Formats: sequence, C-alpha cells, structure tokens
Amino acid sequence: MKPGVLFLCVHNAGRSQMAAAFLRHLGDDRVAVFSGGSEPAAQLNPAVVAAMAEQGIDISAERPRHWDDDDVRATDVIVTMGCGDACPFYPGKRYVDWELEDPAGKSIEAVRLIRDDIERRVRGLMAELGLSA
Repeated sequence: MKPGVLFLCVHNAGRSQMAAAFLRHLGDDRVAVFSGGSEPAAQLNPAVVAAMAEQGIDISAERPRHWDDDDVRATDVIVTMGCGDACPFYPGKRYVDWELEDPAGKSIEAVRLIRDDIERRVRGLMAELGLSA
C-alpha cells in the first residue's frame, strides 16, 4: 500500500499547495497526496503559481479547499504549516510541523525562497518514507 501525506496550512493557497505539488511531481503515483486548509482562501496566491511554474510545475488549476475527515483517514503523515489549533489531530497519525514563512503578500523573490525550502523538505520526507526522488 502506498503511503499517504496530507499537507495543511491556514488558507491552502500557498505553502500546502506547493508541498503537495512537489510531492505529486517527485513521487509520481507512489504516494497519495492531499492538501487542505483550516480557512481556505478564495484562490491560490498568484506569486506561488508563478514560482511553481518556474520549476515546471503547473498548479494554476488547483483550488484552495478545506481538509476533511476522509483526507485525514487516508494519510499516514500529516504535515502542518502554521495552522495551529485549527489543524486536526487524529491518534495513530504521524505529525510533522514545518515552520515556514507564509507567502501571502510576499514578492516573487521571497516566494522563491519559501518554495525552495519546501522542495528540500519534501525531498527529505520522501527519503524518510523510502521513496527516492
């Protein structure tokens, strides 16, 4: 059975979307990838979409969404990114908290730094899960 990973942040418009996109891209079909937010935004952060496009990953069709119980049940690892008490807690799941700057309102240069940090962390998570990038 392939592992499942859920990326959570507040608005599901930046950090969690980038992390999910990197894991989908690098993990192919070897991992189930989900993302969600505690208070989803109306749309993705345009600077995030642009920064990911620079890496050859198109997330322009993605939409922010609220996480749901099915997402959590389908995952082995839940990666939180600043959603605090609004993030769900389910016994038996592995939780990882990534302290990342929120890209909201940041310049494309700042978003690139956040994107690159997220890519490094996703690659590390893949290694921990026994998935080569």
